Amino acid sequence: MMKLLKFLFGPRGAKTTAGELASTFGLQLRGDPKTGVSGVAPIADAKPGDLAFYTTERVNEAFKILPIETLQKTKASVILVQEENAKFAPKGAALLITDSPRGNIIKVIGEIYREKPRRGIHWSAHIERGVYFRKKRSVYVGQFVTIERGAAIEPGVKIYPGAFIGRGVTLGANTVVYSGAHIENTTIGADCVVHANAVIGKDGFGFTRAEGKNIFIPHVGRVVLGDRVSVGANSCIDRGAMTDTQVGTGTKIDNLCHIAHGVIIGKECFLAAGAGLAGGVVIGDRAMLGGHVGIANGVKVGTDAEIGANSGVFRNIPDGERHMGYPAVPGMEFMRAHAWLRKQVKK
Repeated sequence: MMKLLKFLFGPRGAKTTAGELASTFGLQLRGDPKTGVSGVAPIADAKPGDLAFYTTERVNEAFKILPIETLQKTKASVILVQEENAKFAPKGAALLITDSPRGNIIKVIGEIYREKPRRGIHWSAHIERGVYFRKKRSVYVGQFVTIERGAAIEPGVKIYPGAFIGRGVTLGANTVVYSGAHIENTTIGADCVVHANAVIGKDGFGFTRAEGKNIFIPHVGRVVLGDRVSVGANSCIDRGAMTDTQVGTGTKIDNLCHIAHGVIIGKECFLAAGAGLAGGVVIGDRAMLGGHVGIANGVKVGTDAEIGANSGVFRNIPDGERHMGYPAVPGMEFMRAHAWLRKQVKK
């Protein structure tokens, strides 16, 4: 039953051949160039017609290399493989030789499962006067989308049903906004992705207390996203109170994250699901935050720093350091304290 459901409703790959893939991505081909490819699968589960990859690259210390028998026994029709492992591949399989099978499989998946072009503006979309389309025929706007006046839509943008684009919002070229996303007071760069129900550019949690009452502080800043930023489903990025909230080029934000007013995040960072950044936090380039990390107001996290999952960060983290725990401390200090605590429990 599961196989039938997957066949009926699963993603369908575009049919191609080993020769076409080799030509497209500049790979060395060994075998029949006419070998067909209709999908991609893990090498242990692949069946005829599938493309798979086998690699002995080490992405990090935790990465496990599959036994060579996995390559020898695969039924995949086309295999991305390194030169030194090609001799172990089954006879009859077409081989695409590369130094980085893992890197190339990403490109191949994007080619085989490329979404069919969507263009046109649905009749039910509400687009106010004064919306600027740089190349209207290249844009897709789905059912019941709202775009308010002053918004600027660059070529290749896709806005899926039910999204809201507020006044003065800019969407860069080829950016995708999925259903239910709500965007105001925001400038978004090129090739970005805003997933379903994300909220970007609303007021932050900015209050002060006067005469025993909580008083809201008006927000006048914006949100500025660089190019190739991804914002996960149900994540929230608040506009700045006086300065802009900024997310650097290439940064990826997982689902259910919250980024408060005035936060500055550098380039090529990763924020895993549930991360919460309080107002004024500054994150350096290429920083990595594990799931459910919480960072207090005004804390600075250095370039190339890493923070373990479920950590609470209350003080600055220098460049390149790895911290974890609650409150977060350097990784080795945390591990020593944990080891000591285990010994005390066993006594």
